[in-house]
Amino acid sequence: MLRYHTIPVTAFQQNCSLLWDDPTRQAAVIDPGGDLDRLLAEVRRRDLTLEQIWLTHAHIDHAGGAGELAERLGLPIVGPHPDDQFWIDGLPQQSAMFGFPPAKPFTPTRWLHDGDTVTLGSHVLQVRHCPGHTPGHVVFHAPALQRAFVGDVLFAGSIGRTDFPLGDHDQLVRSIVERLWPMGDETVFVPGHGPEGTLGRERRSNPYVGGT
Repeated sequence: MLRYHTIPVTAFQQNCSLLWDDPTRQAAVIDPGGDLDRLLAEVRRRDLTLEQIWLTHAHIDHAGGAGELAERLGLPIVGPHPDDQFWIDGLPQQSAMFGFPPAKPFTPTRWLHDGDTVTLGSHVLQVRHCPGHTPGHVVFHAPALQRAFVGDVLFAGSIGRTDFPLGDHDQLVRSIVERLWPMGDETVFVPGHGPEGTLGRERRSNPYVGGT
């Protein structure tokens, strides 16, 4: 069985998700933006073996700890899409601007594209490219778990900001309608900030994309 636990990290309370394969205890972390010691304490508490870092996008609160964590444990960084390279290159400037600990730029071990998959133990998750918040944003969909880890694409009652460099509101709405809604109304989405929700509820009532 695939399990997950969400840990809010950094002053931005970013939802860092720890996923693991229950029988093997193999684990991946999605968006380790910071607070690495707290994250690693949770890994030890659950007796997990952390093997991969997955990134939805390269804003500081999502990717700020990725370079250090990869270096500390010798882990591969998987994602995001190559269009976020400029955000990765700018991590040191982002960390200074927002008062984060110094963040290291890095080159992902593997870039992700729409239609790719990532594997954890016996579980396969689907990758969807969902630009708009950032141009290289990706989402991880676990159909068997009926969960989607959507970063800052969609929130309960809201959507991601598009006023950052290369953000695009219309593109973000298209990403949600074309890439998220087909995952099904019952799918629970884990956003980058705030509480979980269902895609069906957002499709019906979200003021930014409801009724689409």
